[in-house]
Amino acid sequence: MLDLAELSWVISFVSRLLSTVRMVRKTVALSLLKPSASLLGLSPSPATATGTPSVVSPLERKAAFPSRPPPAGGVDAGPTPSGTTAKRKRPAMLVIPASRPESVISEEFGGCPEDDRETVALAEGSGYHVASKRGRKHVMEDGHAVITNISEDPKQAFFGVFDGHGGRFAVDFVTDKLGKNIVSATQELQRSEDIEEAITSSYVDTDKEFLSQGVKSGACVATVLVKDGTLYAANTGDCRVVLSRNGVAVPLTRDHRLDQREDERDRINQLGGYVDRINGVWRVQGSLAVSRAIGDLHLKEWVISEPEVGKLELSSDCQFLVMASDGLWDKVANQEAVEVILKNKNRIESCKKLVDLSFSRGNKDDITVMVVDLEKFI
Repeated sequence: MLDLAELSWVISFVSRLLSTVRMVRKTVALSLLKPSASLLGLSPSPATATGTPSVVSPLERKAAFPSRPPPAGGVDAGPTPSGTTAKRKRPAMLVIPASRPESVISEEFGGCPEDDRETVALAEGSGYHVASKRGRKHVMEDGHAVITNISEDPKQAFFGVFDGHGGRFAVDFVTDKLGKNIVSATQELQRSEDIEEAITSSYVDTDKEFLSQGVKSGACVATVLVKDGTLYAANTGDCRVVLSRNGVAVPLTRDHRLDQREDERDRINQLGGYVDRINGVWRVQGSLAVSRAIGDLHLKEWVISEPEVGKLELSSDCQFLVMASDGLWDKVANQEAVEVILKNKNRIESCKKLVDLSFSRGNKDDITVMVVDLEKFI
């Protein structure tokens, strides 16, 4: 039997032994959790150098094992002379160029200003009225142009509605150039056949001039030239011109939408392109839903700028034109649009009602509506 002194010694020895075991286990566990200083490229801390275990702090662990790679524009600087890891540089801020200044709307030349999402922009002049509204995109991509009193003749005028895509570059260019080119090319011509050919050439020439800038955006176009009692309507894309004849809607243009035009799908296939149906919409090379437009450099082999041109001799039963981008026609039928105009003698209010009607039916695209009174041209 052990006496009291011997028993006390044994208990003390066992206690010291258990304490030593706990310290050894803790040291082994920490060494497995903490990467070595040589592996991380760090100088060992004094505590580690002397063999005393040190706890890995959250900051050390974050520096040693970043949760994701350094952002573009900033890299880890690596160890500094003091033996610590430098902070990452913040990525350079993106510089977004300012949008173009608002176009000035006038009787002779006009474009749609970039208004906020809830505002309908209104404009009117001699015989025409315009309402437009920006869609869900940050930039308004619709435009319009008006040239009246050509050659000092109040019965000659040009009207155009344009719907851009891929930015404002193409629609700005077309708004500025196309009407002037058409007026210049047709001013001295007398035969209607020559005028139709001149309009076609003006579209193609405007397209070539824009493509020479190397910009990839595009624009759908619908134009009307009134000259010597004859109306010439032309379009590329899905902007549309509709005539009200005694209250009946008569479309003067045909949309170049691939889901509506089998002849356009065949033309593209014959040129070596392809047309895919994506989410129910036919698209050129799986991209663009229209088969004709000005611009679209990357698709120019198949998306041509040549318009379809038609002519109409004006008569007393020709009341007005509704010219609009697809932001209207995707939600409002031709006859419905005519009836909205007929119900309100205030033309500018009628234009606004059509814009609001399309918007109320869920349209998220830009909307531009122009009404042209034809009485003064007959």
